[in-house]
Amino acid sequence: MPNDDGWNEWSKHVLLELERLNEKSEAIRAEISKVQNDMTKLSVLKDGIEDLKEWKKNVDEITSPTQLKELKSTVEDLKTFKTKAVAVFAVVQAIMAGLIAFKDVIF
Repeated sequence: MPNDDGWNEWSKHVLLELERLNEKSEAIRAEISKVQNDMTKLSVLKDGIEDLKEWKKNVDEITSPTQLKELKSTVEDLKTFKTKAVAVFAVVQAIMAGLIAFKDVIF
């Protein structure tokens, strides 16, 4: 005798819905797992970026391009001063040698 209350049909429908919901749940779990993996990768990249920022900060504390340019200009100025000082010293030494050589004639 067939069941006229529709329970068999309804139970099949409920089972199909449960299977569909289970498939959706599994798909969501897979997607969440993928997102977690991506977040882990991003975290590693973020740590790498932070390390690079810290390194750059340390390098910038040592010297900057502007400081290097100023240092180069200072070194060039010092080289010029050294050249002038050596030339003046040589001239003074030559004059002193001349004075010593001709001291008897002058005095």
